[in-house]
Amino acid sequence: MSSDIWAWVQDTHGSLTEAGHHRLAGAIAEIAGHAVEGRDEQLDALYPEALASARALGLPWVEVFLRHWRLQSLLNKRHQGEAALAEAVSLLEYAHREETAACPQSVCAVQDFTICHANIDGPGYVPERLAVLEETLARVEPGRACFDCLSREYADTLEDDARPADALAHLDRAQGRIQAAGGAVSLAFGHSRASALRRLGRQEEALAAYDTAELAEISAGRRPDEDDTRKLAVGRALLLAELGRHEAALELLPEPGEADRYPDIRHRWAAAVEALVNAGAHPNDADLGARLARWAGYLDRAGSHRPCLDLLLTAARLAVRRGARTIALTLCGEADRKLAQLRRTEGVTDRLAETRSAALALPRPELPATDLLPWLTDLLTTAPDQAADLLTTDPEHAADLLDATRTRLPTDPTATIHLATTLATLGLDRPATDLLWHRLTPPGAEGASDGRSVAGVGSGGGPGTVSETDPAVAAAAAAAAASGLTHSTASAPPPTAPGARTGEVETSRVLAELLVRAGDGDGVRRLAEWQLGGSPADAHWTRARWAAAEGRWREVVEQCTALLVLRPEAVNARRLAASAATRLGEHGEAQRLLQELLEHALPAGQAGPDELHRTVQEPDLWGLVTAASANRDWAVVRSAGALLGLDFEQESGPVEEEWQLVTVRTTRTNGTVTDLPALRTGPATARILPVLGEEVPLNHRDLVVFAPARLNELPAPGEAEGWRPVFELLTLLDPAGWTTYWLDGVWPGESQWLELRDELRAAGYAVWVYSGPEYAVADPADPDGALPGIYAALGVPPTGSAAAADTELHRHTAAWIHPLCWTDLAEAAGADPTPHHETAERYGL
Repeated sequence: MSSDIWAWVQDTHGSLTEAGHHRLAGAIAEIAGHAVEGRDEQLDALYPEALASARALGLPWVEVFLRHWRLQSLLNKRHQGEAALAEAVSLLEYAHREETAACPQSVCAVQDFTICHANIDGPGYVPERLAVLEETLARVEPGRACFDCLSREYADTLEDDARPADALAHLDRAQGRIQAAGGAVSLAFGHSRASALRRLGRQEEALAAYDTAELAEISAGRRPDEDDTRKLAVGRALLLAELGRHEAALELLPEPGEADRYPDIRHRWAAAVEALVNAGAHPNDADLGARLARWAGYLDRAGSHRPCLDLLLTAARLAVRRGARTIALTLCGEADRKLAQLRRTEGVTDRLAETRSAALALPRPELPATDLLPWLTDLLTTAPDQAADLLTTDPEHAADLLDATRTRLPTDPTATIHLATTLATLGLDRPATDLLWHRLTPPGAEGASDGRSVAGVGSGGGPGTVSETDPAVAAAAAAAAASGLTHSTASAPPPTAPGARTGEVETSRVLAELLVRAGDGDGVRRLAEWQLGGSPADAHWTRARWAAAEGRWREVVEQCTALLVLRPEAVNARRLAASAATRLGEHGEAQRLLQELLEHALPAGQAGPDELHRTVQEPDLWGLVTAASANRDWAVVRSAGALLGLDFEQESGPVEEEWQLVTVRTTRTNGTVTDLPALRTGPATARILPVLGEEVPLNHRDLVVFAPARLNELPAPGEAEGWRPVFELLTLLDPAGWTTYWLDGVWPGESQWLELRDELRAAGYAVWVYSGPEYAVADPADPDGALPGIYAALGVPPTGSAAAADTELHRHTAAWIHPLCWTDLAEAAGADPTPHHETAERYGL
């Protein structure tokens, strides 16, 4: 068996395909690309099934391969540390068993193990990393691709040990050995060289190293992909910023949103931006601070302690520079917590102390009123929009004011709630929730927050989730923007029952909002236990919203049902339960809940400013239209549609009209997303237009119900041509029963193709072309040449037959110079497929 991993992959892919295990074969062909290029959703979608298949088939080598590339995604792209440690250790053990040790991918488990420890605390684990890498490198031939990877890890470890010169020397030796074995170093090898040179203060040489590596890649016929281009750009931007070439750095620096999407470029992006800010070449505002704080929270959740601490210090230094005293000190407090999780702290302790001293030296704010809270509460009551602007336009200054007020009035919950929601707006979710926990569990009380935490991802929000009796609390929560990551109070017991301290119910509701949005499941569970003691309905609502955030729709329905027993008039509970029922495919239940909502809702004219959520909203009506469409309750579709101002051609019967072209977004069988053109036939129904293969569980003319929320932005003025709204598929209502077969071969020319297409459509078939102008097939007359090709799907209606379609195709293509191939159709028709096999072989189809 070849030690070349990619030769093994090719052989294994072929064997699996021949054995009929097409999905597993596809997974091993795709997973490495998903991992390297940061396609996390696609990888996560295919991985569980692929791993289960490999285990069921008794293929330990395939299991090693799949697990390694998933770890590469978790460690390199998502920057996980302790979150991936158990899997990294498990794979290292599994990859060195008797049945897996000879697998060409097994040695890469060592790389995964060392990267994981580097993410946790690179300098702290230097001895262990060097030891395992030295042992592994000693038994790997320089001609293998993994020698390149392991050599880079060794150099990175030396850098973490503050030995960049040794790292560079090691890379030189490794490159010489690779080249002597007839190989060439990877593009990533150039990144390692540039990193070592930068640590040595040789930025110009580091830039040259990037250029050399990129040129070598192109010369070898491997043009850098999007991932390569992104990493080269941010690496060069950092070097250029440090060299004082600010315009060139800004030109290369990826957009902030790109760094949001790809965690693997964030550390260099942040370092480049700090250098640019220090030179006055980049804005240093609260948005930047919030972004860095969210990224640090992500690393906290991932258990990547050292990178998290480094990013917290960067964010704190920038906060000091813009005068954000409370934010800078809060970041320093978070850094203290991370410092305690490191094995090696020399150097970083001094940097933290220096940053904290600078933050403490910042001036305290002057309050705009002697009694800020009454002034702010009055403003929130009389002019909530103006108050929200005050809290959100300059949230860092607001944090300073609120912190000063909270210090003066420690027993009043309003300033604490405002400060917590402001911190959450600025990406500091753990400190935000800690403030609110502190109000529910005073220091020294049983259940007080112990500071132990793990971050988590989440989102949420929605009206009516906080107290409607306290305008200050409600406006504070409304002013808080959705936040990214926060902590968990996993080890702490629930606090004492509510009611003993001022404002606890209101505080708990805001805390629930922040915990759910921050994805802190342990905190949510702890809070719900506490709420049961004094406000069981709130406990059910907290649990329902958390279950919704995790996609546990059955539990959402159960919790909302329990809440409605206690509060039959609740409107939001019906909204959420209806949404969950829809997700479960229980459209009758969703329709019932939404019709009840209409009965319990307040008339719009009778609702006060804090009761608007209790009136019927447009999404409620669209939800009812959708549920009724799925239930084929066309009378309700029309009545609810009329409330939305929709007109219908017929007064009764099924709604089957021609409204507009839309796009329906659905999921392929491999977990990836695809957009399908469709003809909208009603408010929430559409017929699919393309002829589709097995990878999409729909086909031509299938009638589907889609969710009413548009997924794309409206076009800009003057750009409406060709624009179509995009909707998410909800359910298949009526399958049309079409069968798909494939046509492949040489492009016959436009006139002949259009003639064939029109004749087939006239005969009741459907045709959908998938190939573009770049598609080419082999030219039998010229071994080095190619001919333009055509690849299309033929749809046969349920009233048709494969035999009739086969006859129709023969009749219309018999005179063509180059024959078309339709092997699957011929086999289904009972015809001889031999001519089609011969055509496929001759034209390389």
